[in-house]
Amino acid sequence: MAVQIVPQQELKNFIGQSFEPGEWFEVSQQRINDFADCTVDHQFIHIDPVAAAETPFGGTIAHGFLSLSLMPHLCEGNGIAPDNVAMGINYGFDKLRFLAPVHTGKRIRAVISLLDVTEKGDGRLLIKQGVTVEIEGEETPALVAEWLTMLVLAS
Repeated sequence: MAVQIVPQQELKNFIGQSFEPGEWFEVSQQRINDFADCTVDHQFIHIDPVAAAETPFGGTIAHGFLSLSLMPHLCEGNGIAPDNVAMGINYGFDKLRFLAPVHTGKRIRAVISLLDVTEKGDGRLLIKQGVTVEIEGEETPALVAEWLTMLVLAS
């Protein structure tokens, strides 16, 4: 799988198009524990399998922000970009919703669609992508987001 590269002037023609899903990625308990240590968020539903088993989740779940922070990896190699990109910079999110928990050991992947392209001048494009992080075997996704990226174009 590879990012589809198109001439900059053709990029807007792809608004509304969805692209092939990314590869599945397993969310392990070790990764959840490491994220808990990194963010100092040690809530028991993430790191204590015994206590978490007594909750409606039935076991440990990933932090919502872990699923979110995996988006650069999950989206790597997906989507579309103009042919003259020097670099991309995270610009934020217009919308973000966590819809379903990611249980430990589950696999997730991203599906991307191009929502908007705005020329910002000075060799920059603001790209809005719709991203859905799917959970293998489940109908409801882990999250949906409108992710903004500022592309700096090569001169």
